[in-house]
Order: sequence, then C-alpha cells, then structure tokens
Amino acid sequence: MAVAFDLQKLEVIGQPVPVVPDVMHFLNSNNSDHNSGAGQYHISDSGSLAYAPGGIIPDPENLLVWVDQKGNEEPISSHTKPYFAPRLSPDGQKIVYFTGGTEAYTAVYDIDRDIATQVISEGISSWPIWTPDGSKIVFAWSDYSIDNIYMMPADGSKAMERLTTSENYQAPSSFSQDGNLLAYVESRGEIGDILIYDFRDKSTSPFLATEHNEGYPEFSPDGRWIAYCSDQEDEGLFKVYIRSSSGTGETIKVSPEWGHSPLWARDGKKIFYKRGRQMWVADVQTKPSFSVGRPRLLFENRRLSVINPVRGYDISLDDQSFLMVKSEEREPRPMTEMILIQNWFEEIKRLVPTGK
Repeated sequence: MAVAFDLQKLEVIGQPVPVVPDVMHFLNSNNSDHNSGAGQYHISDSGSLAYAPGGIIPDPENLLVWVDQKGNEEPISSHTKPYFAPRLSPDGQKIVYFTGGTEAYTAVYDIDRDIATQVISEGISSWPIWTPDGSKIVFAWSDYSIDNIYMMPADGSKAMERLTTSENYQAPSSFSQDGNLLAYVESRGEIGDILIYDFRDKSTSPFLATEHNEGYPEFSPDGRWIAYCSDQEDEGLFKVYIRSSSGTGETIKVSPEWGHSPLWARDGKKIFYKRGRQMWVADVQTKPSFSVGRPRLLFENRRLSVINPVRGYDISLDDQSFLMVKSEEREPRPMTEMILIQNWFEEIKRLVPTGK
C-alpha cells in the first residue's frame, strides 16, 4: 500500500492505494517466535523495489484435545482455530486461551455448550490464566508495545485492571492456591527472570533474577514449592528444577537432561514436563522429606505444540489427561523467487499522484 504525504503539513493526502500485490509476510510460520508480520520487501535509495511474492500464510487450524498418559488424543471440539496456551478453569467447565495469526484475541470456551466467547479483542493479549476461584483471568496485554500484566473478570463484564508496569516483556504463569501470589516471567532481552506479584500489598519481588535464563514457574498445589526452568548448567539449554517458594534452601534438579514446561499433578504427587514433543513424569514424595524420583517417558507426539516462556498446556481435574493444542501439520513455505522492479519510484508517482 502507498499514500501521498505532505512534507509541509506532515500529514497524509487522500486514501491509501494498493501498489504491489501478493507480497509475502512473516506470519504463521512454524516458529511462532519469528512471526513479526513484516512484509518481505525493501526499497533502495535509487528507486528499485525487491520483494518476495507469496502473500499471507493462512492461519493454522489447530484443535483443542485431551491427551491421556499413553498419548491417545480425543478432540474436545470440532472447531479449528490458531489456539495457543489453553488453561482449564478450576471447576473444569471452561477453557481460556489466546489466538495468533491474522486475528489476535483471548477467549473463554464453554466445554458443555461448545461455545467460545471473546473477552479481549483490543490490543494484543496472551498467556491468560485463571485465578484460583475461577472468577477472573490474568494475562499479558499491550497496545502493540510492551506486554505487561493485567486482570479482568472472566466473563469480560468489567474493564481490565493493570497489575504491573515495566519496560520489559512479561507473561503470567502460575498462582499460589490461596490466590495471594502470582509467579510470572519478565524478559530482559534474551534473559528471563522469575518474579512474584503479591496481591495483598500489590508488591513485586524477585524469585530468581540472575545472569541465567529462567522461565516456566509453577507453584506446587500446597504452595510450598515452585518448579521452574533454568539454563544455569548449560547456557541456552533449559532443565527443570524445584525450589522452596520462599526462594531459600536447596535446589532440586528434576530433569537429568534438558526439559521445559513443568506442571504439577493436582494432588502434588507427580511433576510432568516436556522435552520437545515428549511428555515426561517424575514421582514426588513429601514425607519424611521432599524428594523427586527418576523421570520416565510417558509418550511422544510430534504434533503437540511447543511454546515459551510459560507452559502452554494443562491437566484435567482427575490428573489423568492433558489439555493440549494439536497443531496443524504444515510444511515450511519455501521462498522460491525474488522480484526486482527498477525505476519503481516512477510507478509510484503514477499510482499515487501528489498533485504537485
């Protein structure tokens, strides 16, 4: 698109018009971290245009599924959307999620009624999680700038309330069972820190803020422990650890090799984590002292999505099945040609005359 611009008044003139069709956009790629949405073109100072054709890749058609501990899938709904990071409500009746792609919004899905209701459609919202009583959701939101953390009623009946203010990207991850504490991730460039927001006095304090990359914090059901990931042993390679939620005492390593996205069983007797497309589990004992058993592989499924910096799946109320996104299987879209248009400024003058 192009529109005439008045340099004296510093304002546009007239309406935008299409000038080049079918320009490729970096959107809906297999690696969601790289989905900037930017058009793949460049204009030289001398007036030449180079671009990659291809247009916009359609949104992925993902499914919400239950996956049992043997890896068997059962669709929750027949609706396909670019689902991300579903979380089950405390009563097990609803799912909150956010979408990516050409439309970005947060919605609540009623499982029994098979109806999804958008609760946040303005700005960019992501990583929604339920408060322990199920009355509200906490999420990351921005007006297309830097995501900070907000809260609103789960039915969207009231405006969002801002909880944190930072120049760094933030993503909520997990509540303590009493609802007083929220663990979230704040990114300083390539480094993630784990912070705790206290609703009682609206204060923020660090749980882990080191030179290492940390993420995926998860409170244990009794609130005494936090599972998390860190690359403290191997830079760039996450492993799963557990520490007291007070931030003091021994650090317990869960995953001998790399792993991410830890999740406690609701009874606190197991801890699950992902290793790429694999799901692993380790037994947890709390008496006579806290200990974690040797992890074992549950299943592998290459079509179950992997996201960060917080977990993108949940577990059923009976601890028997995982709530996950089954991602659409799509081949990478190759860029097979580049088009060069010389003297393109002359074409722009014809298509978008300034009247001067």
